[in-house]
Amino acid sequence: MRARSAIFLALGLAAAATLAVLAARNGGFQPQAAQGAAVGGAFTMVDQDGRPVDESVLKGKWSAVFFGFTYCPDVCPTTLQTLAAAEDQLGPKARDLQVVFVSFDPKRDTPAQLKAYLSADSFPPGAIGLTGTPEQVAAIAKAYHVYYEVAGEGDGYLVNHSTPTYLMDPKGRFNRIIPYNLPPAEVARQIADAMRGG
Repeated sequence: MRARSAIFLALGLAAAATLAVLAARNGGFQPQAAQGAAVGGAFTMVDQDGRPVDESVLKGKWSAVFFGFTYCPDVCPTTLQTLAAAEDQLGPKARDLQVVFVSFDPKRDTPAQLKAYLSADSFPPGAIGLTGTPEQVAAIAKAYHVYYEVAGEGDGYLVNHSTPTYLMDPKGRFNRIIPYNLPPAEVARQIADAMRGG
């Protein structure tokens, strides 16, 4: 378990480094048109209620977009619990934030599975779950520069994946990454700073 967590953390740091390079080319982790085009973009998925959705689901609120899968043993539930705790610390500002969980496992993560998973009391209330065809998953992963790879065989396979959360502004533009394993208070601080334009 520790070895797997170390792998996930290393993948997350690699993704963070890639995004840092992208940000440096565009003047830092601030919302800019060039950078907004570099991370994120058009996609078509299905939500946990079976409704088709596209990138417009990210408009109107700040969005904490996280990629994973419902059978994840550690990183995914930890991240969702951290985001829930951060929402609590944001107080009234939490009304302007939504959590979007994108599955890398369309074979098992049906809309019904996503809905049941996200209904856990320890996860952010109202979180949006997205799934789709393998091609749709590959397209959104490419748009967000995230890594994922199926590991193992049979029904108990895992999906190795990068770990950052992507904070998108109310216009659906990339603002910053939130690294894995930060304490909820720091996650809340970063989101509040972004909301204030910091």
